[in-house]
Amino acid sequence: MTNRDEVLNILKGFTDPATGSDLVASGMVRALSVEAGEVRFVMEIDPARAQAMQPIKVEIEDRLSALDGVSKVSIVMTAHAATKPPPDLKAARPAEPKGPQKIPGIDRILAVASGKGGVGKSTVSANLAVALAAEGRRVGLLDADVYGPSQPRMLGVSGRPASPDGKTILPLRNHGVTMMSMGLMTREEEAVVWRGPMLMGALQQMLTQVQWGALDVLIVDLPPGTGDVQMTLAQKAELTGAVVVSTPQDIALLDARKGINMFEKLGTPIVGMIENMSTHICSNCGHEEHVFGHGGVAAEADKLGVPLLAEIPLSLNIRVAADGGAPIVVSEPDSAQAQAFRTLARQLITDGNA
Repeated sequence: MTNRDEVLNILKGFTDPATGSDLVASGMVRALSVEAGEVRFVMEIDPARAQAMQPIKVEIEDRLSALDGVSKVSIVMTAHAATKPPPDLKAARPAEPKGPQKIPGIDRILAVASGKGGVGKSTVSANLAVALAAEGRRVGLLDADVYGPSQPRMLGVSGRPASPDGKTILPLRNHGVTMMSMGLMTREEEAVVWRGPMLMGALQQMLTQVQWGALDVLIVDLPPGTGDVQMTLAQKAELTGAVVVSTPQDIALLDARKGINMFEKLGTPIVGMIENMSTHICSNCGHEEHVFGHGGVAAEADKLGVPLLAEIPLSLNIRVAADGGAPIVVSEPDSAQAQAFRTLARQLITDGNA
């Protein structure tokens, strides 16, 4: 079967007459997707060159259609890059219906939260999303940590999302997961300096104006704490529930309790808790030690009457995989760490939460 790299190699063989670069290097190709025998992408061009580019588009369609396993090629030419600015996520939005609303096409929305930063919530979100995709689920991942978006790096996604009509946004995709993040709309080193209303507007747009397609589950990677983003999500979208991530450390559990209390006040079910960095096994001698303590999250889950969904080990490989853009579920699928996430994904599916 044809893969993404084969498609890119063919596209690199076509030259943009205006720049002399190949189509990929010139940034003309956007939102490339190769899945189930279908190749889809957007070509952003100057509208004055639409007629001249039409023969190239036809030739590309012919070349890609000839690839092994390709049953359909869909190419959309837009003038977004030349005539329209990217969608303004700070723009004021019209009044929305009161109360949580179901997002069209999305069966379930699962929020992944933590009371404090640094407990590995985003790493858990990325690996859980990829693990659910590996189990055959149609998965989306919304990086709602506006101030510290990390999912583009963790999922190995780069490039600016396209907007064919200036209103809807085409998300990017990798490792079987459809993803949208504020990190794709800004430079990696650029800080987002917004007040609460801007955050809430951006979150609503990423929920409702992104073309998520048909999803079994949308994972929402929330920022740490109990702020505007968490409240807006719970008040505007029908949530299946929240998964709370914490280390066993007492300090982390103090903040995790506050996060759970917030969801209870907002009427959001707690699906369960995950103990991250649960234990560390020395790669040299095999000695096991509990760097951040052990059992604290299990005791807290029992006290609250919610399931302990998983105990994820503290592992160098998990961190290296995340930094490299291929979560450990993808990069080392047979490892004990990857299997912990696969078991978690299967449990959520069995319980009807994903």
